[in-house]
Amino acid sequence: MQPQSLRLWAPIAIGSLALGIAIGANLTSSHKTHTPAAEAADQTTKVLYWYDPMVPDQHFDQPGPSPFMDMELVPKYAEPATSAAGLSINPALVQNLGMRKTKVQRLPIHSELELVGQLQFNQRNQAIVQLRAAGFVEKTWPLAEGDQVSAGQPLAEFDIPEWLDAQNELLSQPIDQNPNLLATLRARLQLLGMPDALITKVEKTRQPVTRLTFTSPIAGVIDMLEVKTGMALASGATLAKINNLDSLWLEAAIPEAQANRLRAGDSARFYPTNAADPVLTGHLEYLLPTVNADTRTLTARMLLDNPEGRLKPGTSGRVILQSSTRETGLFVPTEAVIRTGKRVLVMVAEPDGSFMPVVVITGHEQGSHTRILQGLHEDQEVVASGQFLLDSEASFLGIAPTAAENTMENHNHD
Repeated sequence: MQPQSLRLWAPIAIGSLALGIAIGANLTSSHKTHTPAAEAADQTTKVLYWYDPMVPDQHFDQPGPSPFMDMELVPKYAEPATSAAGLSINPALVQNLGMRKTKVQRLPIHSELELVGQLQFNQRNQAIVQLRAAGFVEKTWPLAEGDQVSAGQPLAEFDIPEWLDAQNELLSQPIDQNPNLLATLRARLQLLGMPDALITKVEKTRQPVTRLTFTSPIAGVIDMLEVKTGMALASGATLAKINNLDSLWLEAAIPEAQANRLRAGDSARFYPTNAADPVLTGHLEYLLPTVNADTRTLTARMLLDNPEGRLKPGTSGRVILQSSTRETGLFVPTEAVIRTGKRVLVMVAEPDGSFMPVVVITGHEQGSHTRILQGLHEDQEVVASGQFLLDSEASFLGIAPTAAENTMENHNHD
């Protein structure tokens, strides 16, 4: 600490020490001059400290004007022994401090997880263009990987010599004779990759054809294109892979401990990093059956609709997975929950106007609410704003929190 800081803090430390000594001396003197009966009678009028209602955390050992507001300090009296079970606060003070109360509600239960995910191609909406017979590339269109194409877009024109012998054999047969042989010859051409419409044209014109323009069977993005003019390709060679963008896969890592909360069909919503991009909706298809040994996570695969193909694979963003059940539970606003590190409390507003700290057992958070597993009953009132001040005051007065009651329900509510 710097010397200047020490100079600033020294008066405060000395003042605090003096205040502690004064309070201790006052308590000692009071103990010596009062009998137990007198102490009990004097309990209701004993002033613990003075404070400014607008800054209640600051306590003063003497009355006087407030250093914060243009008003006099207010005395804080010791609570009567009969009210030790709860904390009584002046209703006017409750209103001035803006304390807000809310009821414990029964709500439908749904589990919600917020994750980070990345869009990928939906591999079920992928088309692969292959050669069924060896051929030569006679012409290509100016396309490359990443280009978007429509259904029927020409990709490349091929010359396929293997078709010639099969067509000549078909054309050598009389049209009205041996229909079984004709069907066999047509099937041979089909196996070589000749379209039915082209076979019909050859039979009608009686002229063999060896050239064919390969087109994209679906609209989408070219993921792979392996054709150049002049290339010779063998039977079974892959010419192109095309992925449709009408729907996309979204994959996200799910902590192993939370995976049991998800079911196939749970709703999914994807918020891209770029706020200008549209939000996609869909559902959880399934959890991949393997666990990542390093991160102890499972991969959730979600299917999302992608209207007009506006979002592209590789886009990352925030994912919200939500599952619903027919079960209901008790909920309070999350802001009403006090977490001390050792226990979880809420301040319950009693019917007589007093407040009682109650230990609760909480479940998962659901939106802006937290599920209460034990400790509260439906329609009880809890403090949703100002509860930390009440908890501090209750601790100062030694009011012990009420233990959580076993109110956990073992059945579902439709």
